[in-house]
Amino acid sequence: MKTLTRILKNYPLSLLTVLTIVLLSLLPFPEIKMAEDVPLADKWVHMVMYGGLSLMVWIEYLRNGLGFRKDTAILLTLIAPILLGGLMELAQAYLTETRSGDWMDWFADAIGSFICLFIGFGLLKPWLQKKRAHI
Repeated sequence: MKTLTRILKNYPLSLLTVLTIVLLSLLPFPEIKMAEDVPLADKWVHMVMYGGLSLMVWIEYLRNGLGFRKDTAILLTLIAPILLGGLMELAQAYLTETRSGDWMDWFADAIGSFICLFIGFGLLKPWLQKKRAHI
C-alpha cells in the first residue's frame, strides 16, 4: 500500500497518460480518416503517444529528486512503455471486436520510447543537474 501511494504521489501525470493510452487503445471510436498525404500517419501517432508517455515519466522521475539510477530510468522510461504498447496490441487483438493488434504499431511505440530515452539522458538529465547546481 505504501508503494502504491508513493507511485500515485510521484507519477500522477504519467499514470494519467497511461490511462489515456489504455482508453484510446481499447474503447471503440469512430473510424478516423488519417491524412492520406502523410505517409504512415498512424505510426507517427503511436510514436508520439509513447514518446510522450516516456517523456512524462522522465520529467516526473527527475523532478521527484529521489536520486538518479540509470537502470531505474531505463526500466521506467523505456521498458515499461514498450511493454505497455505490446500489451495494448495484444488486448486490441484478443479483447476487442473493433480494434486489431498490429505489431508495426508496437514497433512505432518502441521507436517513440527510444527517442525519449536519448532525450532524457542527453537533455533532461543534464539540464536538471545544471539547474540544481545553481540552487
